[in-house]
Amino acid sequence: MRLLLQLTILHGPTGMKILFTGLLMMAVILNVGAQDRKRARDLGIRIGVLQTGTHNAITDVAGLRVGHTTLVQGEQIRTGVTAIVPHGGNLFQNKVPAAVYVGNGFGKLAGTTQVQELGNLESPIILTNTLGVGTAMNAVVGYTLQLPGNETVQSVNALVGETNDGYLNDIRGRHVQEEHVLQAIKQAADGPVAEGNVGAGTGTVCFGYKGGIGTASRKLPASLGGYTVGVLVQSNFGGVLQINGAPVGEELGRFSFSKQVLESADGSCMIVVATDAPVDARNLERIAKRAMMGLAKTGGIASNGSGDYVIAFSTNEGLRIPYQSDEKTQTFTLLRNDEMSPLFMATIEATEEAIINSLFKAETMKGRQGNTTEALPIQPVIKILKKHNAIKR
Repeated sequence: MRLLLQLTILHGPTGMKILFTGLLMMAVILNVGAQDRKRARDLGIRIGVLQTGTHNAITDVAGLRVGHTTLVQGEQIRTGVTAIVPHGGNLFQNKVPAAVYVGNGFGKLAGTTQVQELGNLESPIILTNTLGVGTAMNAVVGYTLQLPGNETVQSVNALVGETNDGYLNDIRGRHVQEEHVLQAIKQAADGPVAEGNVGAGTGTVCFGYKGGIGTASRKLPASLGGYTVGVLVQSNFGGVLQINGAPVGEELGRFSFSKQVLESADGSCMIVVATDAPVDARNLERIAKRAMMGLAKTGGIASNGSGDYVIAFSTNEGLRIPYQSDEKTQTFTLLRNDEMSPLFMATIEATEEAIINSLFKAETMKGRQGNTTEALPIQPVIKILKKHNAIKR
């Protein structure tokens, strides 16, 4: 019997809703357990010095929404889609400034050249698996064309990123369908964001342990502008894990050039950075570069076979770019270069914590051909962090 699980995570006061058909209970047990594990900060791990936003999530950037569609079928399919929607209006008609930075380009981030050329974003950002990029692009194009006001639109730049989940997922089966992408967009919401084995992070592996979706945010004090920076990651890469500077990977036996590291170093990490600060595409690219510093602080090495990409955008309403206008010029109020350093610091901290959250929230998963990836062992990690004074005692 065909056993299809489709988990659709809704955020906000209603919590999580699971839509399912058929015989699903075994699959539910396999995948929603990630929500039972605690985030790093809930265990006393304080990364950086800046304050978090209300939810410590990318959705702390006002107006931004996130949605997941998670697919678990039988023993072979472990994949999904994550959608990041910058604002609640017609994004094509009211574009946002954006930039892309390539840390290591062994990947498929569709739609990058137009973002780099024009400095704006006109579609929801979609994250999925490597062979689902084309399907996701078709879905985003269809979604955009049917929006009221877009009846005459003839070109859509869909921005779709990926990581390869082929160890746990039957990636050649190409199981992500357009309806899964549309569901993630439709059900995107603000508030807390589900992490771990959800959406595009369902089948990912990070530092040899189960990776997934992770998120974090930083809120600058009023004296530094009061702006918010939020980060969401799809972690699927390797290296030697460090948490707050403690050599966790080494002490767990996942040390540099060990068999485990060599087998798991390749992969990818998609990083999405959002802010409400008034910064244009040029300074958004500078922000995006700092996200790679956050990845490095976790021990990531951006290996030869890793696609490490950062997408950064601003939701600031004063910077919206209309699709059509009778005006020949547009005036913006922008932060000066001298005011960017606090945003850089916020991005580094939030990226580091988002990656660590992706590991802490992910559960052990068994998938394709019986392949199993264990979750990061929390108690041994806590012991290591205490040993190195990297956690509250």
